[in-house]
Amino acid sequence: MNGNFSKIQKLFENFYSDAICFYLPVIIQYYPFKNSIVYCSQFFYMKITEHIEQAKDTLISFEVLPPLKGKTINSVYDHLDPLMEFKPSWINVTYHRSESMFKKQLDGTFEKVEVRKRPGTVGICAAIMNHYKIDAVPHIICGGFTTRETEDALIDLDFLGIDNVLVLRGDAAKNEASFEPEVGGHKLGIDLLRQVINMNHGIYLDDDIKNGGKTKFCAGVAGYPEKHFEAPNLEIDLNRLKEKADAGAEYIMTQMFFDNQKYIDFVKSCRDMGITIPIIPGLKPITNKKQLSVLPRIFHVDIPTDLSNAIFKAKTDAECEQIGTEWLIQQSKELKTFGVPVLHYYTLGKPRVIRDVAKAIF
Repeated sequence: MNGNFSKIQKLFENFYSDAICFYLPVIIQYYPFKNSIVYCSQFFYMKITEHIEQAKDTLISFEVLPPLKGKTINSVYDHLDPLMEFKPSWINVTYHRSESMFKKQLDGTFEKVEVRKRPGTVGICAAIMNHYKIDAVPHIICGGFTTRETEDALIDLDFLGIDNVLVLRGDAAKNEASFEPEVGGHKLGIDLLRQVINMNHGIYLDDDIKNGGKTKFCAGVAGYPEKHFEAPNLEIDLNRLKEKADAGAEYIMTQMFFDNQKYIDFVKSCRDMGITIPIIPGLKPITNKKQLSVLPRIFHVDIPTDLSNAIFKAKTDAECEQIGTEWLIQQSKELKTFGVPVLHYYTLGKPRVIRDVAKAIF
């Protein structure tokens, strides 16, 4: 049986595509070992919660941006290749809504056009799963989508075997002072989450669809150790997070933070409220002085005094990067000791820095 098991395992490792499903009955016919089939299936398709439940130690995962339009998938591979030695459990791929721009025409007039600078989230996820044979997690957002467009996108993900998603409201468009939903779209992240969970129960937007196919999405949501900037206080923000957990969210991915105590306090507050799902810390290095003002302004996070003072004293970008790397290494070590389920790194154009951090931790 060991020889047969090796053959079937090798077959699944060499052919990671939807086509394998076509051959599955043939495989079962010639290799009727139920446990082997289950093992091979889980090897490729696991929910985030399953990764965490089966882990014997803290896991590692990464997050990437889709490349700018005009670049190829190779730019994603070039970014991720240096990080694969650490065997990440999954890769998150962000989603970026389109922007309104005015383009000058030949006659001198300007035309308003919608431009998506970083398309391809779903395709990138499928490519990552095929190329690296690990799970990928697309971000899905409210902004820019009607509920029917969202449903169609979720059907595409389901057909591709992409069963993990991170559900977000998303940011306001650059030309908007505050978030405005698409006409016929979701205004709140919890409404998008409920649509995902409804599809898991076979409930679609069209009432005439009876006994609809049930999807298997493992849906995560965002958490903010320093509260969401639109929330009047942390208590209300936590109540909203509790509503999402009660609505079916299976894990929480936090906003970046640079003070571990804020994450630890956030976890305790969540547990005290009865939020029991895994809380995954999101981590990012500071690599230059400009980020000391940019990150608090865009992401509404505090930079610890010791870190900001050290960065301000640095004379070169290389020194800033080294300070930020060492800070993130220490953060990661402390969080690992604390017992976090996963260390999730926002790579965002800095794979070499993240590689240095991961090498010091794993």
